[in-house]
Amino acid sequence: MLYQTSADWQEATGKRVLVFGMSGLGKTHVASTLRGAGGWFHYSVDYRIGTRYMGEYIADNFKREAMKVPFLRQLLLTDSVYIASNITFENLAPLSTYLGKPGDPAKGGLSFDEYRQRQDQHREAEVAALLDTPRFIARAQSIYGYDNFVCDSGGSICEVVDPDDPADPVLTALSRSLLMVWIKGSEAHTAELIRRFDRAPKPMYYQPGFLAAAWADYLDETGASETEVDPDAFVRWTYARALAHRQPRYAAMARNWGVTVTAEDVATVRDAADFDALIAKVLTKRAPLG
Repeated sequence: MLYQTSADWQEATGKRVLVFGMSGLGKTHVASTLRGAGGWFHYSVDYRIGTRYMGEYIADNFKREAMKVPFLRQLLLTDSVYIASNITFENLAPLSTYLGKPGDPAKGGLSFDEYRQRQDQHREAEVAALLDTPRFIARAQSIYGYDNFVCDSGGSICEVVDPDDPADPVLTALSRSLLMVWIKGSEAHTAELIRRFDRAPKPMYYQPGFLAAAWADYLDETGASETEVDPDAFVRWTYARALAHRQPRYAAMARNWGVTVTAEDVATVRDAADFDALIAKVLTKRAPLG
């Protein structure tokens, strides 16, 4: 672990952290607060995925849909219009829209084979974006003069690593360069996340084995064929199971590779000093990793 003690953290000339956990518990709040305070470089893994690694897939999907419209088709064929994703740190909709949901095409669903292909693309992209982090730490310092660095990871980070493998290549690379910080939610937070998701179900990345089992169970439970599945109904049904699947993986990441803070504590962070104090506090309580 990069900072073994509170003193290591407080005396460091450059502070580098990666925040992880379920979406909606404060990762982007922390990253945006530190960036806004000045002196911190904000690296968003999801933004990197959506621009560097899946940007062409996303743009091609826009063009594929546009080609179905005669007016736009002619403009595209004559290079008269330019179609691109306008993804930002605050708006990752182009990425999630491309990832999609499986089910009835009349309701915007993808065939399960196409859906799995896009899931595989996301997994490959997420691993690559995570492994880019050390290089961006160096770039942030050498180009912009930032000594402090926060990596805002995606909620699916726990799905693309093996937290119990001491030789996991992604976690090894990350832990050498940053302090891994889990933002842990309570049961009340989980219930609220489920309610929020039920109101506006969004595409997610799932570990292949989990996805295959969930899809088979859903088809068995509902009796629907693949093309009869309501895409929103499936992802709603899957969400609570995904949270339960991810929780022990996050916990293992924190136990073996980093530290844990609570979502309640993160909600009180208003500036860089608050964050510094929070990390110093949890490092004081945490026994050094072997």
